[in-house]
Amino acid sequence: MAFASSRVVDAGNGRRVELRWAAISDSGRRREVNQDSLVVEFPILAVADGMGGYTAGEVASAAVTGRLEELASAASIDVSTEGIESALRLAVSDLAESLEDVSPGTGTTVTGLVFGLREGRPEWTVFNIGDSRVYRLDGDVLSQVTTDHSVVQELIAIGAITPDEADSHPHGNVITRAVGFSEDPVPDYLTVAIESDARWVICSDGLTKELTDYGIRHYLLLGTTPEEAARLLVDAAVENGGRDNISVIVLDVLELDDDTAPTRTNATTD
Repeated sequence: MAFASSRVVDAGNGRRVELRWAAISDSGRRREVNQDSLVVEFPILAVADGMGGYTAGEVASAAVTGRLEELASAASIDVSTEGIESALRLAVSDLAESLEDVSPGTGTTVTGLVFGLREGRPEWTVFNIGDSRVYRLDGDVLSQVTTDHSVVQELIAIGAITPDEADSHPHGNVITRAVGFSEDPVPDYLTVAIESDARWVICSDGLTKELTDYGIRHYLLLGTTPEEAARLLVDAAVENGGRDNISVIVLDVLELDDDTAPTRTNATTD
């Protein structure tokens, strides 16, 4: 699945920026079912990576993205953290009532960006539960914005292992928080000012299992458009092994001058 769209928004102080984004999800080389789901409904862009069995992970991620899409459609650009948490709780209720084969271990990660206004000022809200990630590329500097909720991240934090050792750690796939039955689904949040000429990436761990941060940076710099960058990232992850489902959203924030007319486009391909 591939999707691309754009939106011109007011960035405050008389500024306008164009948001251009593209999303691709691929099952990879080893998984028959794609348990990742995407939200590409402005003002929410997000990735959910399901877990818990052959079909249950797909059900969990779809429940979360479905509720977030409803929130985005209803809320326009007024999405609060309370709205996000309510949507995630409704998704857990949907999962509990599902006719599919779900278990107490069924759940999903979710991470993403929300465009919104706080006291009239536009900003991004980054939210995260699990080990899917948000990155930002400023110039040629790539930064991981979210912090993984995982066993290896906790070990890194206390100095027990190095980031390089985390790549081959036997508990590398074990996450410590998820949207599921074990706890209230309250994400970590971070608010970030709207900066032009930034490129954002939202991805499942199917990408980060196959590409280092250096590799992600390389393909982000190589791709001239969000569509090209997303395709380069996914293709490289598949080529490097494709051990898991791979989902990527690439978002560009572009400054507009006064003569540029607002535009909005959508394109979806299978």
